[in-house]
Amino acid sequence: MKNINKILAVNFGGIGDEILFLPALISLKKEFPNAKITLALEPRSKGVKDLTDVIDDVILVNVKKNKYFELIKFIIKARGFDLAITSGGNKFMSIILFLTGAKLRYGYDTGFLSRKLLTKAICLNKNQYAAKMYHDLVSPITKNVTGIPQINIKPSEKVTNSVLVHPGVSKMSVNKGMIKTINANTWAETVKLLLKSGKKVILAGGPDDEDVIKVIRGEIEPCENFVDMYGKTKNLAELAQLIGKSEKFLCSDSAPLHIAVAMGVETYAIFGPTDDKKLVPPTVFAIKANDNCPLKPCLWQKRQTTCESLDCLKITAEDVLEAIIG
Repeated sequence: MKNINKILAVNFGGIGDEILFLPALISLKKEFPNAKITLALEPRSKGVKDLTDVIDDVILVNVKKNKYFELIKFIIKARGFDLAITSGGNKFMSIILFLTGAKLRYGYDTGFLSRKLLTKAICLNKNQYAAKMYHDLVSPITKNVTGIPQINIKPSEKVTNSVLVHPGVSKMSVNKGMIKTINANTWAETVKLLLKSGKKVILAGGPDDEDVIKVIRGEIEPCENFVDMYGKTKNLAELAQLIGKSEKFLCSDSAPLHIAVAMGVETYAIFGPTDDKKLVPPTVFAIKANDNCPLKPCLWQKRQTTCESLDCLKITAEDVLEAIIG
């Protein structure tokens, strides 16, 4: 495959999705080191460009607002590419890729149209780590294999005996009824137990985490081993640097989890209704309730919102401490 100078990658989703998509882009960059890679993504996820140098340019497509108008604008902008890939599982993504006029087009097999309009329609295997699922898109193009996300943030000197706690999830998912983490009081009790065990606790979070942070702050007495960094990281790169300084990282099923994986930090993540096997590599310790729910994991696979009982999130602060301290 020669004369690949301009590559278009299309991946609509949140920051976590973009980070999980990076291994595919990294492998493409290794195969075509002189090619310019443009990533089409939602405006809410544009910060991923701060984490990597494999993305040369971005096209912002606000599919959450004026969807069809935005897609038409995107098709007009996305002209002149030699190679294009799309992670979309919607059957219309193959039509959109075809309309861009890209010479070579790769996406998931969503039926007759995808097999007709794409250069290669790739079997969509959702029963695997999401980074591997995305990487399948480039397997016909390159023999390079990038297993987990990699970002260009240099690790800093570790803070001895530290646990960085990032308790929140996106407010968008909460508003949609996707409850994916323990409640604020349990987070506060967890921080107390970590401090009592002698750990140095660093607290971090973004604007979406304000409510849970208020509860934690209200429960924790100021002390030498408690460092409040909430609101002090201004972008994803600064958050990644902070994560890299910690010996251990405790979080929810959220975008910072994938940053921690990329930074190679020892990571512990709360999992309830979502499937840890699809979202993290085996190196991450998934903290889960022993609830024996026959539908678990259910979110996305069996339902679009979490159930009212939330048995899968009946995880105590003692459970979390046991996982981290042993």
